[in-house]
Parts: sequence; structure tokens; C-alpha cells
Amino acid sequence: MADINSRSSQLAAFDRLLTIMDELREQCPWDRKQTIESLRHLTIEETFELSDAILENDLEEIKKELGDILLHIVFYAKIGAEKKAFDMGDVINSLCEKLIRRHPHIYGDTKVKDEEAVKQNWEKIKLQEKGNISVLGGVPKSLPALIKAMRIQEKARGVGFDWEEKNQVWEKVEEEMKEFKEEFDVVKDAIDKEKATAEFGDLLFSLINYARFIEINPEEALERTNLKFIKRFQYLENAAKSAGRKIGEMTLAEMDVYWEEAKKL
Repeated sequence: MADINSRSSQLAAFDRLLTIMDELREQCPWDRKQTIESLRHLTIEETFELSDAILENDLEEIKKELGDILLHIVFYAKIGAEKKAFDMGDVINSLCEKLIRRHPHIYGDTKVKDEEAVKQNWEKIKLQEKGNISVLGGVPKSLPALIKAMRIQEKARGVGFDWEEKNQVWEKVEEEMKEFKEEFDVVKDAIDKEKATAEFGDLLFSLINYARFIEINPEEALERTNLKFIKRFQYLENAAKSAGRKIGEMTLAEMDVYWEEAKKL
């Protein structure tokens, strides 16, 4: 492995990648066929694979997945160069200029007292750059709803629209829980699903807000619970199979025995 502290070796490696990309685009039938549009869904998939590796804290896999994403970035830049729109140098220089603009406390005279002030400056500068009418205009429409809620709340906080104390946020959670329970009272014969859905959405939004306020990433928290459930359920399946049982034919009480065993692992 090359010395990770050697700038020259890193630049040489990047130059090698650019050369390989040129060769693949010219000589490989699959690579020649790709477009910005055709690569889009593959890039999304690679991003999720990186996310999995990060959650598993697998540094070797993280390295590989970062390489895959870097390949996509270089690929997009190569296509951009063919269209005479931009090349890899343009992409990198544009990024460098943006980082300098958005860190005036490093590259300018702006004074900041903490991390929160840095984030607020970032959002204000970003708003000026993009010329958005709304602070929330930069939130991608296609983001998953949970992540979108996080970004909406972060952007609102970036311009000072936020709760002051965490107990205020928790009171909002309790208020939304009460409203949801009233709308979705299990003793009612008839339930207005539309209203119940709206109240449940409000409850989720307030919970995400509270998680953000106490510095818990709700997306990561939920995914950890997903993985924990999968692990325990697969233990249940394997234990039942070892006992010669079919899980679909077992009672809930019988499955709970294995489930409790899985929780102890």
C-alpha cells in the first residue's frame, strides 16, 4: 500500500484512474454505452452500499465502496468533457471554490464561536449562491422522507428557526402523540385513516426533531434497529429449522422462545 501521507503518490494514483477511465471509455463496449442518465441508478446503489459498510464499521469495505463512488464521479466528468460542458478539473476547482466561499472563518475575516455558527453561515451563504426563494429550496425532492425531514429541520435551524430547549421539543412529541391517539383511538369503531395518517406524520416529524436536538441520527438509529431485528429473526428461523420445525406452522408463543434466546446473544 502506498504511503497514505504522500501527496505525490495520491496524485499519481488519481492520474492513473483518469487514464484508465479514458481507456475504458474508448475501448470497452459497456463503458462506451453509458450516459449520465444510465449511471444515475447505479450511483444511488453504490451510495447505499457505502452506507452499509459504514454501519458495519468495515474499513476495508468502506475503502472499496469509496473507490466505486469515485469511479462514478470520474465517469460523469469524462462524459461532461465529451459534451464540452465540464471536466474533472472543473469539478474539483468548483468544489474548492465553494469550500473557500463557505468557510469565511478560515479564508476570510468572519469570526465564529462554535460549530453551530459555522453551520448557520454555511446555509446562509448557500442560500445566497443558489438564489433560492425558500431556505428549503435546496432539499432534494427525491430524498427518502425520513432523511428529508432531517434536512428540512437542519436548514430551518440554519437560519435560526428552531426550538431553544430540548424539553420544548419533547413537549411537542407528547402533544403530537396525544393528537394521534385521539384520532386513532383503538376503541373507536370508525377511524378516519386520512386524519390518522396526517397525525402519525406529525408525530414522526416531531420525534425526528427531538432526535436531531439530542444529536441522534434517526436514520442511523432506525437502521440499527432494522439490522438487530433481522439478526434476531434469522436466529429464530435457523433455530426452528434445526429443531425440525417450520416457522410458518409455529405458534407465536413458540416463536417467542427463540426470540428471547436471540435477544441474549
